[in-house]
Amino acid sequence: MKKELTLVILAAGMGSRFGGLKQVEPIGPNGEFLLDYSIYDAIRAGFSKVVFIIKEENYDLFRETVGKRIEGKIKVEYAFQDIKDIPKGVEVNIDREKPWGTGHAVLAARNVVDSNFVMINSDDFYGRDAYMKIKEFFDNMDDPNCYSMVAFRVCNTMTENGSVKRGVCESKDGFLTNIIESSIEKVDGKIIASPLDGRSPFEVEPNSLVSMNFFGFTKNMFDALRTGIIKFFNDNKDDLTKCEYLIPDVVFDEIKNNGKKVRVLESTDKWLGVTYREDKENVVEEIRKLIEKGEYPNDLWQ
Repeated sequence: MKKELTLVILAAGMGSRFGGLKQVEPIGPNGEFLLDYSIYDAIRAGFSKVVFIIKEENYDLFRETVGKRIEGKIKVEYAFQDIKDIPKGVEVNIDREKPWGTGHAVLAARNVVDSNFVMINSDDFYGRDAYMKIKEFFDNMDDPNCYSMVAFRVCNTMTENGSVKRGVCESKDGFLTNIIESSIEKVDGKIIASPLDGRSPFEVEPNSLVSMNFFGFTKNMFDALRTGIIKFFNDNKDDLTKCEYLIPDVVFDEIKNNGKKVRVLESTDKWLGVTYREDKENVVEEIRKLIEKGEYPNDLWQ
């Protein structure tokens, strides 16, 4: 049975390493952005709505570029991630510009998402397979306490221009048991993961699965986010300068303490992304090849 499914795109972050707003960097032959291809794949898979989570000051830019050209293809809504959007009763007395992380970003969409939803990064190309598999999962799943995640083979998610942040996945019987958030890079022909929490680096096999923030949630995730962000502020009240409220942390708290499960769905598609400015030329070429193979039309929205 087909069900309503919303695509939530995290697009509030600035691409500091890339040197600008990665989300509005033309990649396709007619000025398409990477997120255009994500939306196109979601529409083909049967998603019914897309929600952009952006900074309010970027609304006009997004509406004039991405928003207007897809409004006739799928329902579009916007949510604003605002650093001042914090729970009642929480006091934050610091000078900070950076938002509170991916969990805070998704929570910003609480008033415009009314179905199961999938969250993705705006500056990653995941491939059609991921959208098809997660749509099929939700069409056949009736358990509100079962989430999902599309994982990719680490060898398909690398760049030659430096390290990338990935979550090295561990699973049992098809369900997620752990994610080790890491900086991953090729060193002397080996793939080395350096955990962001300071643990010792370790080698990763090429076909090992990694997370790239492609999670599928039921609506009760917003309840978890509301509860979790209060705990986040309480736990970090003595130093709120750099800490972040992150989706993987919320997911594992739900697994550990609230009986949630996360089904791991594997995609063999190749990731594309502009982590570094030097990546753009390769991404443009790979998109061109996909167009030549008939995966995408030359003019995406015509």
